[in-house]
Order: sequence, then structure tokens, then C-alpha cells
Amino acid sequence: MNLSLFPLNTVLFPGCLLDLQIFEARYLDMISRCMKQGEGFGVVCIVEGEEVGEAAGHFSAIGCEALICDFQQRPNGLLGIRVEGGRRFKVRHAQVLPDQLTVAEVDWLEEAAEQPLGCEHADLVALLEALAEHPLVAALGMTDAVSSQAALANQLAYLLPLASEQKVQLLALDEPQARLSLLQTVLDQLQGEVTG
Repeated sequence: MNLSLFPLNTVLFPGCLLDLQIFEARYLDMISRCMKQGEGFGVVCIVEGEEVGEAAGHFSAIGCEALICDFQQRPNGLLGIRVEGGRRFKVRHAQVLPDQLTVAEVDWLEEAAEQPLGCEHADLVALLEALAEHPLVAALGMTDAVSSQAALANQLAYLLPLASEQKVQLLALDEPQARLSLLQTVLDQLQGEVTG
């Protein structure tokens, strides 16, 4: 499967919403194609390089499909789009086209079966509810109550101010329970640094 890539300094997770401002010709063309064909594009995290200008030098091999759910012209005249994270993928091979758009051959990653939340997840659910009250999170409209381990893990991994490498590591994990365990470990380390 060939997928156009949009390297960003962020990591998109399935079910999460991201607002983007599009102004480069290569991405305007890509968005136009995606909308005509009813397809998404891939968001990958930049490891080295810039979002603007030449194609990003290095990006993570794991990414998330971005499905366009809304678009509008911004007051500054630029195109604004809102995307929702779809399926996770692994980049097998990437090439930069003459217009500097990166296109990749990708393999879709399997998602684990939905697992319900248990009482052991209460602290993480409370943390997500607290995050949902932040104005920037509220503006995204991601305030629906989560009902599965995958949704909880994805939203926390997306919203928490973690290092990009940690977010990519979380996105790469196939099992939601493994994502939640790693999140708990990271949070415990953060709390240790604050109180220690």
C-alpha cells in the first residue's frame, strides 16, 4: 500500500484529533487528492529535519493514518484541516518525489481486540478527565468518555507532554495493556522527579 506522508513534530494516535494548517504546495496537492479519493495520508514523527521546506531527513518508521474530518479557510487565508487518527502503520520503503512530497510503501499494523477498562485503570481515567478540561484539549472536542483500554492509552499518550521518542515507542506497541503499563511507568518516573 502506498501512502503519502506528512512528517510532523508530533505523534498522532488512533482516534485522536489533530488540527493542521496547510500552506505548502506539495501538501495542498496531497490534501486535494486525499479528499477527492476519500483517502487518508500518513503522519510520521520527524526525528531529524524540519516540518517546512525540504523533505524531512529522518522520521519514525511507525506512523498513524490521518483521516480528514473537517476543513476550513483560516482567517489568515491558509487551509485549516482537522484529522482523526486511523490505522497504525510501519514504513517499509519511502521515496521523495520531485515536488518534495514523501510517499511510502507501508504495512498496516494489527490492532489488538478491544479490552474493557478495569478498576485498576481508575487513576489513568481520572488523569484523562482532568486533561479534557484543559481549553486546548476541549477545543479539539476529544472529551467523549473512553470505554476501552486502547482509547484510554491512545488519548493519554497523545495528550500528555511526553518526549516524541516516548510517544513513538507507545504507538509502536500492539497491545493497549502494554501501552497503559508503559504510560504508568513514565508517570511514576515523572512523579518521582517532582516529589524527589
